[in-house]
Amino acid sequence: MNSQELITTARAMVVEGKGLLAMDESTSTCNKRFEKLGIPQTEEARRSYRELIVTTPDLGKFISGVIFYDETIRQSRKDGTTFLKIITDAGIIPGIKVDAGAKELAGHPGEKITEGLDGLRARLAEYVQMGVCFAKWRAVISVSDGLPSQGCIEANAQALARYAALCQEANVVPIVEAEVLMDGADTLKKCFEITSNLLRTVFNHLDSQRVELEGMILKPNMVLPGLKCPRQEAINEVADDTVTCLLRAVPAAVPGIAFLSGGQSGEFASARLNAMNVRFKSHLPWALTFSFARAIQQPALEIWQGKEANVRAAQQALLHRAACNGAARRGEYTAVLEKRSA
Repeated sequence: MNSQELITTARAMVVEGKGLLAMDESTSTCNKRFEKLGIPQTEEARRSYRELIVTTPDLGKFISGVIFYDETIRQSRKDGTTFLKIITDAGIIPGIKVDAGAKELAGHPGEKITEGLDGLRARLAEYVQMGVCFAKWRAVISVSDGLPSQGCIEANAQALARYAALCQEANVVPIVEAEVLMDGADTLKKCFEITSNLLRTVFNHLDSQRVELEGMILKPNMVLPGLKCPRQEAINEVADDTVTCLLRAVPAAVPGIAFLSGGQSGEFASARLNAMNVRFKSHLPWALTFSFARAIQQPALEIWQGKEANVRAAQQALLHRAACNGAARRGEYTAVLEKRSA
């Protein structure tokens, strides 16, 4: 393990004005999104869509790193240039999703454990040879009456820590993604309590597995009310509670926190990230940035519709969302910027 190399990469991933683009949707997830829009669910359609993303002009102005999926990292544009070469030539750091997805947790009805540790050392070695510099593993915590259980939180935290240790052994920066799902009617207060517990547990396990915090990135949910909760707190309230939660749970040694969007609209995700940076940036020990998928990609996907004629317009929409989030990373996102075309 090269500690300085890990630290340098981690800091580059959360550099001022930029964030991470998650294009690591599994084949089944990508196909579901295509199906809703009438796009063919084929490997070529997926390749064409991802070519649209990686060839977007000026993407590197706002995106520091791209998280690939195994299928995607092996694909190329039509002229044969690999997607890896395209993004590295644009100054973007390549990363890879390495977990095998969330499966039912034995003995815990309604809860899941993320799998994929078996064979991970060998898979990381292959990805390093390809040029990958960071990886991602997602733990999913469901919320309902009586859930989550502490057993589920502990199991996922331990898996995250073991994954992170294997990454650092391979000189790969681990993104530790711990997501509390807020799809129901639960309150912001409940999200705060569960997220606090989850993050404290995760960092306890990271410490026990001797993970160097300076060479990792945390990818948490924002502290939000459930999507069906009758009370939806204002942007500044979300910002305040999210930062308070993080200050109580995340060690100062972590270089950056890159939020997932968690089903938020692109506008809400940008506005909430912006509020955190406006209100707290100068007082925080770590950078606050983004690692969004749908909150950047969705407008582009809806414009593209699988048609070559729509590629340029879709790229403009993608770049616009990336620019909005880059501004939110600096605390400079405004309604005027949101309305401006790419």
